[in-house]
Amino acid sequence: MAKIILAGGSGFLGQLLTQHFTARGDKVIVLTRKPAQAQQGARQVYWDATTLGEWVQHLEDAEVLINLTGKSVNCRYHEKNKREIISSRVNATLVLGEALRKVENPPQLWINAASATIYRHALDRPQDELTGDLGQGFSVEVCQAWESAFFAQKTQNTRKIALRIAIVLDKAGGVMPYYLNLARFGLGGRQGNGLQCFSWIHAKDVIGSIEFLMRNQELEGVFNLSSPHPVPNHHFMKTVRQTLRAPIGLRATKWMLEIGALVLGTETELLLKSRWVLPTRLLQAGYVFKVPTIEKAVPLCV
Repeated sequence: MAKIILAGGSGFLGQLLTQHFTARGDKVIVLTRKPAQAQQGARQVYWDATTLGEWVQHLEDAEVLINLTGKSVNCRYHEKNKREIISSRVNATLVLGEALRKVENPPQLWINAASATIYRHALDRPQDELTGDLGQGFSVEVCQAWESAFFAQKTQNTRKIALRIAIVLDKAGGVMPYYLNLARFGLGGRQGNGLQCFSWIHAKDVIGSIEFLMRNQELEGVFNLSSPHPVPNHHFMKTVRQTLRAPIGLRATKWMLEIGALVLGTETELLLKSRWVLPTRLLQAGYVFKVPTIEKAVPLCV
């Protein structure tokens, strides 16, 4: 039985990992700002993601620390939200590094979430950990600050891995309910010109990749968590329509998306940026994807 620490583990990914590890028989401790009063399975411990506290003692003798902390980017990028998006990620990473240096027997592995949106808008070639080009703009600045804070931490006895995670698909939540509802109401056509690349990963492979990285102790550094088969937006939306047997899929033009994003309090970048990302390092290390294609992934999300 392993001891797993999930920092910021109350969100979508954290819940998936909690369910997986507790079902496996591991001891899971979730660091959260809002511990549940009635706790089942995992133990929830309060932390403010900024300062040291009693939560530090739980890092002792843990096998892995997985940090998922960060304000959702599904919001408008005004100055207040921008500050919170960056500070929530950087501050949590810094205080975790400080905490690891205070415990006698720190976790063997520290996995820090990052994002595949660190790469540029790419229509010409795929981006990977070895030859990818970093992009420009606020989202990329967030990713760079996050990773810089992580790799700046001195953790002599702890292996470190940053996960550049693509869009996660799963029945339980994330973005799939949004796309499925669009298709059900006849709005499941391409977004913009539909040529932007949609890099994704099914939740089964998020969990599988993390377990693989835990087992293979020689692996460290940056890893892209994305399917080896990204697809254009129009291909993805067609697959969603076919899965639901939706006969009509009206296209959403860029100006329509701008209005919709304003109403929903989000940014069109989340739909229109071309993320063409490949998991080269995972594949080279021998990881075999459980859900490699979008045609297999979408039906699992319905």
